[in-house]
Amino acid sequence: MLNKGQAAEQQAADYLKDQGLRFIEKNYHCRRGEIDLIFKQDNIWVFVEVKYRTNQRYGGALAAVDQHKIRRILLSAQHYLQKHNINQYDTAIRFDVIAIQEQAPYIEWFQNAFGE
Repeated sequence: MLNKGQAAEQQAADYLKDQGLRFIEKNYHCRRGEIDLIFKQDNIWVFVEVKYRTNQRYGGALAAVDQHKIRRILLSAQHYLQKHNINQYDTAIRFDVIAIQEQAPYIEWFQNAFGE
């Protein structure tokens, strides 16, 4: 049985597949951090952070992606590209956040969430 975080990641993956993105990998780990989901949209590599919250009490899911978390995701994406021999300078990449809210259930997809 999936825990809430795993279920949220699966829900996010299914949502992005329904939007036409091609699934590549989930839960990529390296020393620098983790990337929840990796997709491709046409020729763009999309690195996705999934945030699940039961309510908005502490600012909701998007507020949980702070500068420290962003830095770890950026470094992890850089590691992923290097490991797979993908030239990060000639490759289109994007960082998205999927926010899943349990109360009044909804999914929000923030494309290019880090402004990179």
